Amino acid sequence: MNDTTVTLVGNVATAVEYRDTATGGVARFRFAVTARRWDREKGLWSDGPTSFYTVSAWRSLGANLAASVSVGEPLVVHGRLRVREDERDGQRKTFVDVAALAVGHDLSRGTAAFRRAARPEPRPEFRTAERESGEGPDLEPGPALGPAPERDPWEVAAADAVTESATRLVTVP
Repeated sequence: MNDTTVTLVGNVATAVEYRDTATGGVARFRFAVTARRWDREKGLWSDGPTSFYTVSAWRSLGANLAASVSVGEPLVVHGRLRVREDERDGQRKTFVDVAALAVGHDLSRGTAAFRRAARPEPRPEFRTAERESGEGPDLEPGPALGPAPERDPWEVAAADAVTESATRLVTVP
C-alpha cells in the first residue's frame, strides 16, 4: 500500500466529537501544528504559521480518544495523510485529513496517567489462542464454525504497515 504516513506534534484545537457507527464509532477533531523557529537576530524562539488538520480515529482508538483528550492538550498523532480539494462558496479550498493509527499525549510537555481500557469479551463463536495457550491475542474460529469473518480493511492496512516497517528495520544492512 502506498499511503503517506505522518507523525504530527501539536495541540487539540476543537472538542473531540464522537459518533457511534455500524463499524464501531469514530472520533473527529481539529489539530493545530505550529512550527517554532529560532530567531538568531532576536535570540528567541518565534512561532511560524499554524497548519490545521482534521484527525479521525476509528473503533477503540476513537472511543479512547474521546474519553481521554480535551481542547488545548498537546498530542502526538501518527496516521495516514489525505489531501483533498473541494469547492465551497465558489472558491477552491484544500483540506488535509489524517486517519489516526496512534495518538498519545506529548510527554515532553507534561505528564499523563495511563489507564488500560477494558477489553470486550470475544464473540461466543470464537475462542482466543491467548486463553488456551497464553501466547497471543489472535482470534481463531471455534470448532465446526467455519472460517473467521473477513478483517476490516483499516485493520489489515495498519497490520501490514507495522509488518512492512518491521521488515525494513530487520533487512536494512
